[in-house]
Amino acid sequence: MTVGDIYQILDRIAPFDTQADFDNSGLLIGSPAWEVSGVLFALDVTEAVVEEAVALGANLIVTHHPVLFSPVQRITEDQPEGRLIAALIRNRLSLIAAHTNLDQAPGGINDTLAALCGLSDVTGEGYVRIGNLPEACSARELADRLSGILQCTVRLMGPEEAVIDRLAVSSGAGGSEWKAGADAGCSAFLSGEIKHHHALSLAACGIVSLECGHYATEAPGIRTLALALQNALDEIEWKMRVFVSKIPAYSFP
Repeated sequence: MTVGDIYQILDRIAPFDTQADFDNSGLLIGSPAWEVSGVLFALDVTEAVVEEAVALGANLIVTHHPVLFSPVQRITEDQPEGRLIAALIRNRLSLIAAHTNLDQAPGGINDTLAALCGLSDVTGEGYVRIGNLPEACSARELADRLSGILQCTVRLMGPEEAVIDRLAVSSGAGGSEWKAGADAGCSAFLSGEIKHHHALSLAACGIVSLECGHYATEAPGIRTLALALQNALDEIEWKMRVFVSKIPAYSFP
């Protein structure tokens, strides 16, 4: 199986042509013709993740966040991204990023987040999912529950005693999507990052803000993507080693 074969499977799960105009998803480093012995999934590619892939015998890395997100004119190893790209090429590793296409995809990042929050009757499109909680609870109770589910510190902005029954979620830096939650009559809005002025707008609408961290709201979705690839490989009876990175999000070199 080649990098191109894996790309085609991922494209069926989260079509790359649905990515936002500003995005840089797709095959970023390597060749579609290279054979794949193993695939390592990670939210981000770092030098530690490259080392992990080499140790595992995986020669394709699939991430959520892309490299080369902004135009570059030179790649030198005295800069972090240049050093990272050089390490990928030196180790003959291919890199595929599934970013905004995976955010939006059915069963992708935001659907995974909504499921973890226990939402039912889920609606929404693009970067927002909206649904009902199993039962109404206070904002503090919901924040504490989410802290355990997502393994993160939850920053609650709003009255702790506010009653929450309907929740909007938008992973990562999704705070700018707050209006979709307000328009849908939600009592709380959850995202990885919520800017101060967005939290103020939500408060003015009587909506509690729950900021759970970029990593915590997106990492579960990359694990879901790894499982989807494994299931697709099983269907065609193709043996392939699929791994999910165990490198801590903010590990030092």
